Amino acid sequence: MSDLAFSCTGVRADPYAAGPTLVFRLRITASGPERVHALALRCQFRIEPARRRYTDTEAAHLGDLFGERDRWGSTLNPLQFAHASVVVPGFTGATEVDLPVPCTYDTDIASAKYFAALDTGEVPLLLLFSGTAFRGAGGFRVQPVPWDREAAYRMPVAVWREMIEQHFPGCGWLRLSRTAMDALGAYRSRRALPSWEETVLTLLAAAGQDPHPTPVRPREALS
Repeated sequence: MSDLAFSCTGVRADPYAAGPTLVFRLRITASGPERVHALALRCQFRIEPARRRYTDTEAAHLGDLFGERDRWGSTLNPLQFAHASVVVPGFTGATEVDLPVPCTYDTDIASAKYFAALDTGEVPLLLLFSGTAFRGAGGFRVQPVPWDREAAYRMPVAVWREMIEQHFPGCGWLRLSRTAMDALGAYRSRRALPSWEETVLTLLAAAGQDPHPTPVRPREALS
């Protein structure tokens, strides 16, 4: 079996990616002098929500995922975040590599809803590794990465917010069915409305809802 060990040393938002992308920095260590010619690495990212504390504001936003606080003993279960893979070039001893992870801002997805609910602090992640290592002197020996290889990492919430702000500055995201989108588009066309935002505001006004409510301070500023 392979004697590889893994850790995560950092994360950053990729400002040049076409869509929201986090780049995790991985450190990989192979004991002994034997060279690793290449490593086909897979990584599953899992959120461990029970491993941090939450403010009352955060708890209210997490109600859709976990229910009321008094139920969290049984409902605060791990959430699937992402799968990613990378081919690690050859090394001896230890190396570091970037692992890009495309992300979604769709808050119908549990992980995105979880991230959006957090004000500050860190996201407790567990990285679960698998894959294939190609090793050996004077030839190749194929070894699986054992399924028990994992690494804990606490990702700053600020990094997630930075990534979202890069691609959706000052905006939210709403997913609609094709039928609802067609109906909304027809409504917009009939009234020659200049944007989707204006279309929604017009509908809110027609329903008696103030389309321009008094701005609320960002949740980070609330005490």
